[in-house]
Amino acid sequence: MNYLGLDKEKTAVTVDELNILLADYHLYYQKLRNFHWNVIGKNFFDLHEKFEEMYDDAKLKVDEIAERILTLRFQPTSNLSDYLKMSNLEESISELTDYDMIEQLINDHGVLLKQMRKVVKSADVAGDEGTIDLIGAYIRELEKTSWMLDAWKMKTTETHKAIAAE
Repeated sequence: MNYLGLDKEKTAVTVDELNILLADYHLYYQKLRNFHWNVIGKNFFDLHEKFEEMYDDAKLKVDEIAERILTLRFQPTSNLSDYLKMSNLEESISELTDYDMIEQLINDHGVLLKQMRKVVKSADVAGDEGTIDLIGAYIRELEKTSWMLDAWKMKTTETHKAIAAE
């Protein structure tokens, strides 16, 4: 750890949280593939394309998270059976409506954001600015995607003013 100047014990806590996030992102990635393959109906073209965009992004994040763990001189978890045990997310069935797919993704985003905040908190304790920077960008991006998915499921007759009043 000398080349980064970080305390290995404190960094180990961050790595534990990163490995959970890595497991979460693997399940999230597969869920997006599932939804990409199985979406049907009048929103097929838009959602098929959006889910592909989202799983491509998730695939990049899986690699970046694993590489961050390696940068910190630890080994990333890399077995699917371990991911299933570690992840905060659940697998999804394939037979869902487009609306239910979006609902599940928004809920998963809340879980992912909670885990990302745990990573940031432990990285802050460790003085690990690199991890904070990486995950901070993920938080910002996922919050924006969540907003967009939430807007998609709203009725076209709703307004921002009415939603804010709820």
